[in-house]
Amino acid sequence: MCCMAQMVFAQNKYERESRIEVEEFPKKSYGIIQDYLKDAKRVRFYQETDSIKKSFEAKFKKGRLHYSVEFDQNGTLEDVEFNIKERDIPNDTWGTILYYLDENHTKYRVKKIQQQYPIMEDQSIEQTLHNAFQNLILPEVNYELVFAAKENKGYQEYEALFNSEGRLMRIRKSYPLGYDHVLY
Repeated sequence: MCCMAQMVFAQNKYERESRIEVEEFPKKSYGIIQDYLKDAKRVRFYQETDSIKKSFEAKFKKGRLHYSVEFDQNGTLEDVEFNIKERDIPNDTWGTILYYLDENHTKYRVKKIQQQYPIMEDQSIEQTLHNAFQNLILPEVNYELVFAAKENKGYQEYEALFNSEGRLMRIRKSYPLGYDHVLY
């Protein structure tokens, strides 16, 4: 692990999320998840704009899990995520993630972990949804961490994406919704 070299795409994340009515949510997207929403609670729809794209998200609670199903601006499924705890990640994977955090940040605090099922080229949308709602641990599963790390005189929030083996795929600084600086 010590010799592991990684090329990681990093950028800043300026995200603005606004709640929308179901009528404003793409009909194509709603049709894809409609059956999964039948016994869901706290169903909410959002339009999300960040530094590189615009997307739509449906968030809801089903069973004991809090789901987020994200679609691009054309209504195409991007991924399905749900909140988990560190104990839900395989031990080897979690160990690799912690190794990365320890090596790259002197002090940090994990705020949120999500298990992510991205849409795969060789897999149908229905299969991706089935895998996510069955909570299957598969090789294509990713883990998204939101964490705060000490930098200079304060803390910086990050969003990092790790693959199923715990290797870093992407990291970016995350700024709060009320970030007041002009962002160019």
